[in-house]
Amino acid sequence: MIALELQRKQQYLDKLERQKKALKYIPEPVKQGVLTRVVGLTLEAEGCHAPIGSFCHVETINGGELECEVVGFSENKLLLMPTGDMQGIRPNAAVRPVNEQFQVPVGFGLLGRVIDASGRSLDGLGPLDISGYRPLISEPINPLLRNTIDEPLDVGVKAINAMLTVGRGQRMGLFAGSGVGKSMLLGMMTRFTEAEIIVVGLVGERGREVKEFIEQSLGAEGMARAVVVAAPADQPPLIRLRGAWVATSIAEYFRDQGLKVLLLIDSLTRFAQAQREIALAVGEPPATKGYPPSVFAKLPQLVERAGNGSGSQGSITAFYTVLAEGDDQSDPIVDSARAILDGHVVLSRELADSGHYPAIDIEQSISRAFTQITDAGHQKMVQQLKQLYSSYQRNRDLINIGAYQPGADALVDTAMQKWPQILEFLQQPFTTSVDFKSSMAQLELLLNDQA
Repeated sequence: MIALELQRKQQYLDKLERQKKALKYIPEPVKQGVLTRVVGLTLEAEGCHAPIGSFCHVETINGGELECEVVGFSENKLLLMPTGDMQGIRPNAAVRPVNEQFQVPVGFGLLGRVIDASGRSLDGLGPLDISGYRPLISEPINPLLRNTIDEPLDVGVKAINAMLTVGRGQRMGLFAGSGVGKSMLLGMMTRFTEAEIIVVGLVGERGREVKEFIEQSLGAEGMARAVVVAAPADQPPLIRLRGAWVATSIAEYFRDQGLKVLLLIDSLTRFAQAQREIALAVGEPPATKGYPPSVFAKLPQLVERAGNGSGSQGSITAFYTVLAEGDDQSDPIVDSARAILDGHVVLSRELADSGHYPAIDIEQSISRAFTQITDAGHQKMVQQLKQLYSSYQRNRDLINIGAYQPGADALVDTAMQKWPQILEFLQQPFTTSVDFKSSMAQLELLLNDQA
């Protein structure tokens, strides 16, 4: 009898504990708040609660609603950032928390389409054919589970294929000032690469460049296997920031299907500037040349999501353009990107001004996976060509004024003899593709030609 009473008592206590836990996890009812302050791009709301990253809808004077994202909080106030124009916002406007986070539409139906950073169609081709959604921010793959970079990816540009060989799953930076040919080089790679899927993120660029890139740089051939995410410069910083995350999430979806993906983000600098605007608006102090610390925390979070998958998953080979303000290679974003990426391709304004295209400076550029994916013969040929190129550049002034005496240096003599062929090898019309095999054949012919 005593045992039965004890059993009943324990069952009763267990029931109370389950009820207590159930009550503990009942979600707090959504409370509507009011808008109390607008400072620059930041809205402050009181009387409501929502987690960072979720949405709130703010009532406008015409009866509509403005979507805002929660980017921070201070005491009992929520700090909101709008995803659209703040026209029509008034004091004490109603703020309604939605308590849901943005999800990225994914699926093979996105191929050939142009979407904005909110996942909406921009090309007028009707509704998107999607198969599901992915979170905007996902966890990177465990670095110990990633497949190693062990084979090259053909990008169709011989200067990169031969001299700066890129591996499947590598993350490369494309460093250049404005107007040096970054977008044209990206367009070449999208059309000529052997990658099965191309995802392009146009982040913070001029609005007219979006259409030009799609029609002129990408073309119908490239667009057939590409997804373009456009977040032009006139969009709020939150949307520009989201554009890079959306492009990366879509690339992850195709990688998880076992495909070879080429991800192009133009540009990483605009992504950093958007984060700077958001961080300064919510009160984060500037640190390095006006950039708050959160900018340098966001860059590796974005970049580390690219790369090889694990097991049977595919790969994301990524190129991030980095704008060197005033051609300054010591710019904080350039410096940070150089440290976290697996190599960089530097475009020279001097070469571009002389009509050398693509204007790749092979002396300043490097691929950190080069020795892992090339054999000894390939590495030796690249070393020889770099030595010839550097020898000529160091003695160029003497050669041009006729002060150099042939026979003084055998390496310089060879460089002078082969200089026209070297320049021809490093240049390529933007309408012409040169695959990896042909690139290597031309490099070998250049170095073995004694004429």
